[in-house]
Amino acid sequence: MRIDLNSDLGEGFGPWRMGDDAAMLDIVTSANVACGFHAGDPGIMVETARAAKARGVALGAHPGFHDREGFGRRVIPQGPAEIERAVAYQIGALQGCAALAGHRVSYVKAHGALANLANVEDAVAAAIARGVHAVDPGLILMVMPGLPAERAALALGLPVVREIYADRAYAEDGRLVPRSEPGAVIHEPQAAAARVLRMLEAGAVETCTGGRIPVAIETVCVHGDSPAAVAMARAVRAQLEAAGHTLAPFAA
Repeated sequence: MRIDLNSDLGEGFGPWRMGDDAAMLDIVTSANVACGFHAGDPGIMVETARAAKARGVALGAHPGFHDREGFGRRVIPQGPAEIERAVAYQIGALQGCAALAGHRVSYVKAHGALANLANVEDAVAAAIARGVHAVDPGLILMVMPGLPAERAALALGLPVVREIYADRAYAEDGRLVPRSEPGAVIHEPQAAAARVLRMLEAGAVETCTGGRIPVAIETVCVHGDSPAAVAMARAVRAQLEAAGHTLAPFAA
């Protein structure tokens, strides 16, 4: 099976850096790059795009709420039109920085609270999809399968890629367990890697109560901002390759 491994990167600001992007780019096949709202700045965007291109890593825009202090994990009250414009703005910012680096943006993945809200509210999901479509209807939208974000993308004819998380627990409805709840984040690399392999082989996500929800899986995410990120990404990649899976970007 061909599978993509993605991570949220470029999430520093100025001299401050979040995570070990250089190490992660040696492991993952796609990089979701912060576009300046929840994190990131023009310098970091250009540097990350350049490093990704040098390693053959696909580049994706990672738009979120304008909430640097809260790292984009707080809901900022906005109407659909504001969300649509903010998404288009952030994609355009990364496209410009990618051009300076000789790379190109091939997909979009919403970040944090914006992504979580899009998996609950149809209007938010539709606003994100419209923002992506307006910039480039050929951009792929990375989504959690079976939820409003996927349906909104398909309704507009956007190509989608379906994602599971290596380091996050799933509720019974297929959404992520909120980070405020115990067990929501998985920290142990080998446990996460084994879980990813089980989910791929079953074609289903495992819920926190032991259930399974059948889904299509085309990419696996390891968050880049956790202390164990590099070890976890290495463990996931090693586990998948040992099982005969080919790691490759889903997009050019």
